[in-house]
Amino acid sequence: MITMSSLKYIQEDIQNIAEAIMAVLGIEVTIVDKDLMRVAGTGTYFGKIGRKVNGYSAFKKSLLEQSTIIIDDPSSDIVCKECYNKDHCTEFAEVCCPIVYDGNSYGVIGLIAFDKEQAKSIKKNEENLVNFLGKMADLISNKLKAQIKTYELELEKKKLETLVDSVDKAVISIDIDGKIDRYNSKFKKIFKVNDNLYEKNITKVLGFIDIPSEMNFKKNKSRSFSYYNGEHSLRGIYNINEIILKGELKGYVIDFIDKKDAIKNYNKIVKDYKVTLENIIGNSEPIMKTKEEALMASKSTSTVLITGESGTGKELFARSIHNHSDRSEQPFIAVNCAAIPDNLLESELFGYEEGAFTGAKKGGKLGKFELANKGTIFLDEIGDMSLHLQAKLLRVLQEKELDKIGGKLNLPIDVRIVTATNKNLEKLVEKGTFREDLYYRLNVIPISLPSLRERTGDISLLVDYMIKEYSRKLNKDVIGIDNRALDVMTKYSWPGNIRELQNVIEYSINMCSSSLITIDVIPRKLLNISIEEVEISGTSINKLDDLEKQEIIKALDKYKDYKKDKELVAEALGISRATLYRKIDKYKIVSK
Repeated sequence: MITMSSLKYIQEDIQNIAEAIMAVLGIEVTIVDKDLMRVAGTGTYFGKIGRKVNGYSAFKKSLLEQSTIIIDDPSSDIVCKECYNKDHCTEFAEVCCPIVYDGNSYGVIGLIAFDKEQAKSIKKNEENLVNFLGKMADLISNKLKAQIKTYELELEKKKLETLVDSVDKAVISIDIDGKIDRYNSKFKKIFKVNDNLYEKNITKVLGFIDIPSEMNFKKNKSRSFSYYNGEHSLRGIYNINEIILKGELKGYVIDFIDKKDAIKNYNKIVKDYKVTLENIIGNSEPIMKTKEEALMASKSTSTVLITGESGTGKELFARSIHNHSDRSEQPFIAVNCAAIPDNLLESELFGYEEGAFTGAKKGGKLGKFELANKGTIFLDEIGDMSLHLQAKLLRVLQEKELDKIGGKLNLPIDVRIVTATNKNLEKLVEKGTFREDLYYRLNVIPISLPSLRERTGDISLLVDYMIKEYSRKLNKDVIGIDNRALDVMTKYSWPGNIRELQNVIEYSINMCSSSLITIDVIPRKLLNISIEEVEISGTSINKLDDLEKQEIIKALDKYKDYKKDKELVAEALGISRATLYRKIDKYKIVSK
């Protein structure tokens, strides 16, 4: 394999130099590389190109010592006495000059005299010959240096081209006048251009980009854009970066992000949060029935209206419905209609065209519906939407078209709509604050989520799960909850539902100093139910074994950092050490 540092890499140039030396001096020339392989030659040596100079020789000595060697009398020279070819030598004189670059030997130029006249010429012009060959060696090393630099530049260029082409983003570079000099395959793909774009002006290819000017480009380093090419349309953002060389502006690199691609990438990134119905904790009858309804709803394309008290997990069910549907690989966009002011919600949902109103962004804005195209949009707190926006939403549902603010044409849209509310929409319809026709359009598949007090059988499962989660997050060693505290939680009414339960568990773990959440660390508001009521309740009587196990765990936890912990635990419980070990084994208690 020929490497860039090999004389073979510039063999044609070296052969020309060898022939030039021969023409000037009238003496045969051979040039070898660092492996003593002949890479150029004249006369007799032309036919030996590609053969190696074996064994010890003047060539090898010159290469290793990086010194010029002159042999004017082969019969008496010490080098010749050690030469492998001394018994068959036909040479009358020889000059070897090393080719050195950056302190490394890359080869040797050899002048060979095959008669007395040539040998006499070498001896007579020894000093001039050495200088001349030195200059020829420098010429070869400079040629090699230039080739190495060219190779390195080509390699770096290829690396950059491959790198840019591998970037999952459209990239193009232009000079200060807007002429295109580089672009990657992603650029051609997203803008659907097949022509050779080199030397074309960016403004002719992408009409939304202004003629480059230092002031304009500096002021607008990031912009929205709208692109139309026949039936192909694209919206996104482009970023402008200056190319500065030695303080002078030489051009710009522009990258483009398709907003729909950005949303798809976001959905891939958050796959860990790809909630399914199996992830929703609970096996009580009310929640299992709700899961069945949600699974059936996921197989349909009809609108879904999820109702339930605040904190019951409406968005969780909406995501699950999307993730079980045929649209699971497409965007899921959630919008809280109550969290966005009404005057902003319209542009947030439906987007706007460039110049639609004062202050509108250049390139316009993609609305949430457009971003959710082919996927699902979840409109939470739908009961808070104004009548004006209800009318626009109804049009989307009926016509499957999007009416952008300032738009001249309606855009066809394919979006599955899931809505949610904690309000009674039927009463809002009666009051005239919610459109009746929209209500029936949204309420095709109604799903009512049970409150936590309607599914108390799930509280222990939820508590166990939350203890594990918050113990890990808070770096605490809490592993469970005692029966009295769990009984209090089961009897509490939970007006804030699961969200309130999360808050209580997080608080309790923060306050807990043992391995179990006990009644004395849970929030006082839960104790509105009297402790006496909990204790005398027929369902709250604890088995003696449970009480004994709980007290052993409590004692083990208290004395875990002492040297004679088991002795202290046995003493505190009023039992022997042998009894303690027997009960630890009986209850399968793992010491911490």
